Amino acid sequence: MRARRIAAAAACTAMAASLCVLPASAQDDPSALAERTLATKLDIPWDIEFLPDGSGVFTERDTRKIKKISGTTVTELDTVEQAQTTGGEGGLLGLAVSKSFATDNSVFIYYSTASDNRVAKLQLGGTPQPIVTGIPKNRYHNGGGLEWGPDGFLWATTGDGQNTANAQNWNSLGGKVLRFDTAGKPATGNPRAGSVVYSIGHRNVQGITWNGTTAYATEFGNNTTDEINRIEAGKNYGWPTCEGNCSVSGMTNPVKTWPNSQAGPSGIAFYKNALYVGAVTGKRVWKIPFNGTALGTAQSVFTSYGRVRSVAPAPDGTLWLGTSNQDANGSPGANDDRIISTDG
Repeated sequence: MRARRIAAAAACTAMAASLCVLPASAQDDPSALAERTLATKLDIPWDIEFLPDGSGVFTERDTRKIKKISGTTVTELDTVEQAQTTGGEGGLLGLAVSKSFATDNSVFIYYSTASDNRVAKLQLGGTPQPIVTGIPKNRYHNGGGLEWGPDGFLWATTGDGQNTANAQNWNSLGGKVLRFDTAGKPATGNPRAGSVVYSIGHRNVQGITWNGTTAYATEFGNNTTDEINRIEAGKNYGWPTCEGNCSVSGMTNPVKTWPNSQAGPSGIAFYKNALYVGAVTGKRVWKIPFNGTALGTAQSVFTSYGRVRSVAPAPDGTLWLGTSNQDANGSPGANDDRIISTDG
């Protein structure tokens, strides 16, 4: 089975088209992909990270719970009472485990409140201590990504809060990629002194990852085009002037695009020399291998799980996927939502 999968992937990569769908036998056969369901009947596992002991930890957007997976056992670690759902895309979203978790039992969280989206440090069982506040919040376009960069700083991805003017306004935290330290202070090397803003011109950015020191982020488009952008300091990624590629001076084009119906890109991870992108609208994962430093042909994989929200490389060398079928746009099955482990 694995040989057939490798042959199919090779043929896919050789295609001239920008998008490619692997045959069903290559996508979904459990013996070929070594897939294993770790947890079922979850409620929108939005972000998956890992504790120092190798166990998984994840947020549930609408229940506002932080839960742990050890083997196939799920336990509740905390409920973030201060988080509020928005009836759309807001709630308890991004998660980053403290570098000192073994001694401080803390995580960083990105969540919605009555007035804004914010980032806080949370000692499990305690009260969130906000470090970045005032990120625009609305029913939709709340962003929510939160990751440690290879530079040792926290990076957060935000939405425009359904106000397109926020994206081009350097004084707004909406429609941006943010970069800051554990106290919420601007990271060294940010493009503007005293600002946590790293890049502008985004509509709704949810996932961010790195290949080496190069950052890549997913972005939901409006009516036509979803994107992956290579994130660089001070760059303007075009929204609302541009959606997808454009030739307007001063705007930076995406490195990958899809029609809206095929993507809805959310979580993203660098794994085995490829980007893996969870697609909620497209109900799949997009695998995009690197050819040197360039991105190759996007391949459609993991098409049998519905909406895939979170994608996370695990310490044991596997890749974990979290589904998002319980939300308003999903069609949950009897075992949804799920977290699945695969060898990619």
